[in-house]
Amino acid sequence: MKNTKKSFKDKWENNKKLVFQETLKDGSDIQTWILQRNGWNTKQHLKAFLKGKKRILDAGCGNGRVTALLRECSDPKHTEVVGIDLVSSVVAKNNLRKYKNILIYQKDLLGDLTDLSKFDFIYCQEVLHHTAYPEKAFTNLTKILKQNGEIAVYVYKKKAPVREFVDDYIRNNISSLNYEDAIKATDQITKLGKVLSDKKVRINIPQVDILQIKKGSYDLQRFIYHYFMKCFWNDHLSSKVNSVINYDWYHPQTCSRHTIKEVQSWYKNKKIKIVHENIDDYGITIRGIKK
Repeated sequence: MKNTKKSFKDKWENNKKLVFQETLKDGSDIQTWILQRNGWNTKQHLKAFLKGKKRILDAGCGNGRVTALLRECSDPKHTEVVGIDLVSSVVAKNNLRKYKNILIYQKDLLGDLTDLSKFDFIYCQEVLHHTAYPEKAFTNLTKILKQNGEIAVYVYKKKAPVREFVDDYIRNNISSLNYEDAIKATDQITKLGKVLSDKKVRINIPQVDILQIKKGSYDLQRFIYHYFMKCFWNDHLSSKVNSVINYDWYHPQTCSRHTIKEVQSWYKNKKIKIVHENIDDYGITIRGIKK
């Protein structure tokens, strides 16, 4: 866990504004991904969902980019937004200075959170899989969720076997590097992703059950990305940002992957009724109501 704390401390301190504006920009790939995986097709749907909620928590807020989105989509006069993070609370606080009715605290999801009081909505995404005990962290969050409140999580999904092997191989070799050397390594991975993406080639792939490869037509870069290694590239982002996204995947040693049944059991065990599920090639998003 010590490595993972340093990974994210270095990430946020070296990239204080990482995809902050992209998260707030209507129609951006990043904002669209956040909204749609949670069942909100547009910001208007998110605003309708948040209407009337008095307290909102962004658990594991990073640099505060989603905290800002939650603030912009809720009533600043009547809704308090709280962000917590183990390593980047100072970065988030500075990024969110212009917003009203936001509180930021340094907190460990595996520690006691009850002094935060209760929330109508808890957003905890791209976070639990970086804790040593994801289910325990989830349980701690449910303790501060109001009756009839909702909690939405996103965790990494277990992927095809070759992808899992290569990801772990790279992670085991990169996680001990300092930030600068790790970025040099992910720069090379990013360049590979760009070269594959630039080809603009689609390939027809047969079903390969033993490798969990699904039959279909794939963009070349996405085929490699899905089944063999994460080599992220997005034309709308700078090379630096693309490389930091690859760093975010490969450098933290604590990086669990999960099955849908496993995450569903977290909700069932805490008597939280699932109202929305989204499973894509990379992760699992579940939103539920505490009854």
